[in-house]
Amino acid sequence: MKAPTFAKLFAQLTLLNRHERHEVLAALHPAAGLERIVALIDEIRSRTRRCPECACEQCHRHGHANGLQRFRCRRCGRTVNDLTGTPLARLRLKGKWLDYLGALLDSQTVRAAAKRVGVHRNTAFRWRHRFLERVKDDRPAQLTGIVEADEMFMLESQKGSRKLDRKARKRGGKASRRGISRELDCSLVARDRSGQTIAAVTGRGALKLAPLTEHLLPKLDPQALLVTDANAAYEAYEAYEAYEAYEAYEAYEAYEAYEAFARKHCIAHRSVNLSAGERVRRSNEGAIHVQNVNAYHRRFREWLARFHGVASHRLPNYLGWH
Repeated sequence: MKAPTFAKLFAQLTLLNRHERHEVLAALHPAAGLERIVALIDEIRSRTRRCPECACEQCHRHGHANGLQRFRCRRCGRTVNDLTGTPLARLRLKGKWLDYLGALLDSQTVRAAAKRVGVHRNTAFRWRHRFLERVKDDRPAQLTGIVEADEMFMLESQKGSRKLDRKARKRGGKASRRGISRELDCSLVARDRSGQTIAAVTGRGALKLAPLTEHLLPKLDPQALLVTDANAAYEAYEAYEAYEAYEAYEAYEAYEAYEAFARKHCIAHRSVNLSAGERVRRSNEGAIHVQNVNAYHRRFREWLARFHGVASHRLPNYLGWH
């Protein structure tokens, strides 16, 4: 648009009524959002920009497409943009991304976020899990001091699946077997006294040694004191000795995993028995309890309830989001 024409239109903005001004602002908002998101992407990616195919850092500008600057690799000749090879590649309506990030920060449901941003609910759902793809790996560098660890079990869900490998449940349902079984998803949560937290889905059933080594060991300070809950282990051991239930062995196996993990990697380990009324145990290392991590479990379950159930394969995204 030529400058005189723009100046003439701009001067007429004062003649608009309230409703018309809101319509103009609503029309300009996505354009402003697109400009902000493009500048933000360029600022972040310019520091580490390289070809996703051959990792070459020598790329030259090669036109524009879909609002983004494109680059051509000097080595392999591939044409890319700053979102190529990321979870956000090929997503549209970039001008609304920042508004949708605000909906994520407010932990809004799919339909509420879609209404807020002005997109279809399927688009809101797709954006949610594309945006959360990298968030689930955003963990603290290290857990130090007294580190509380405990498992959180949730009934496995195949929500959204076209075909089920089991009989359908009504309104979520409940497990067919008591105690810890393969019908439950196990999530390991470890939290130190400063509030640094890691959470990871370790699979179905009782916790094993391998997930502890994979998820907890790289983030655990060698000088840390690992504190776990022993009440399920003691109860399970008694039941297992009496051959009362297979689930008892599953629970006892989880406790043995912590013990084996601590012994193998020379990590100090203490436990408290909640079923015996032992909430806090005093020691030279400090107060021994798992109240922080159990409170985290409660807050996560309360936060997750607003989504009315999530699919098991999506659970890592929600742990990272929370």
